[in-house]
Amino acid sequence: MRILTINSGSSSIKFSIYNIEKTSEARIAVGAINNIGLTDGGFHVKVVEGAEQKKPISVPDHNFAIKAILDWLETGSFIKSIDGVGHRVVHGGRTFKSPAIVTDALLTELRNITHLAPNHLPHEILAIESFRRFIPEVKQVACFDTAFHCEMPQTARAYPLPRYLTEAGIVRYGFHGLSYEYVINALAREAASKNLPSRVVIAHLGHGASMAAIKDGKCVDTTMGFTPAGGLVMSTRTGDLDPGVILYLLMQKGMTPEEVSELVYKKAGLLGVSGSSADMKELLEKANNDPMAKEATSLFCYQAKKTVGAFTAVLGGLDVLVFTGGIGENAPYVRHAICDGLEYLGINIDEALNEKNETIISKTDGGVIVRVIKTNEELMVARHTCNALTEQMPLEK
Repeated sequence: MRILTINSGSSSIKFSIYNIEKTSEARIAVGAINNIGLTDGGFHVKVVEGAEQKKPISVPDHNFAIKAILDWLETGSFIKSIDGVGHRVVHGGRTFKSPAIVTDALLTELRNITHLAPNHLPHEILAIESFRRFIPEVKQVACFDTAFHCEMPQTARAYPLPRYLTEAGIVRYGFHGLSYEYVINALAREAASKNLPSRVVIAHLGHGASMAAIKDGKCVDTTMGFTPAGGLVMSTRTGDLDPGVILYLLMQKGMTPEEVSELVYKKAGLLGVSGSSADMKELLEKANNDPMAKEATSLFCYQAKKTVGAFTAVLGGLDVLVFTGGIGENAPYVRHAICDGLEYLGINIDEALNEKNETIISKTDGGVIVRVIKTNEELMVARHTCNALTEQMPLEK
């Protein structure tokens, strides 16, 4: 089955084409359109058995971007072979606990919960609607980042709020679920006949950052909560914040809710603390000469280190620590800073292996295996889409 995967963000759309069969998975092409809404946009696509294509393109909106993707698919003769389109959808609210075929009812429900992920859901809904308009004959599947966390214990999901607010859906949902699911699947495939490690902490560190505690393959706690703004320090998001700070900004500083939202989602985190950049690589390069850049990177690593300790307590010990995501996979210093001082938990990394971004970076005599696993959310979307469409197919007579 040939699946087109779509990951639609506020200013970019990433896409891939996969062939998913019972015994094999292969990515045929991968691409992206960047800087949507700006004049300096770019279209980039690489076909596995073909040429790489890069070109500047003015992309006024998401509709135009999706039309550009469809035009490329048609030019490359891919369009007629697409069996389904799978979308990464950040938030599924209380309703969606597994991948779902796109219907009018599903879209209506997503529109009703856009306030839960205002920087993500509107663009994801727009992408689904655009594909429905351009290729209505092709079925689509929504794959939810929150679904992986839906079986968290109530004590991990609940906020200390009045019961009526909890019952109204103000709970901790968790995010980056497709990434966590991919990592757990990768560990399970490697374990094969052996047992999957029982106590695992995964650190998905990227522009958005979160961590999860996994017990026997199931999520028992995670750092993000009601929205993707909570938890760890991120590139431009605050992470966890004393609610009194929000009240102070609204009531004493006279900020509007819209201004506070802009601050929490787009002007805080690494960017806010450093005052110069939201890019971890750039901040690390100038940390020695820029005290604020140093403070930003240190705060990021400090909060992640605290979470490793907390989640080890939740799990009753630790067997495997996994780093994934753009920062987790590619920043040896960040991994070193997080692990440094955690030897009492059995975490001992080999600095030479760490500097090379090896798949296992822990010392052989350490109690905890520390791994680097390149995540693949697009492949998880393709797998889920294939499964959802296959289940809906009528049996052959």
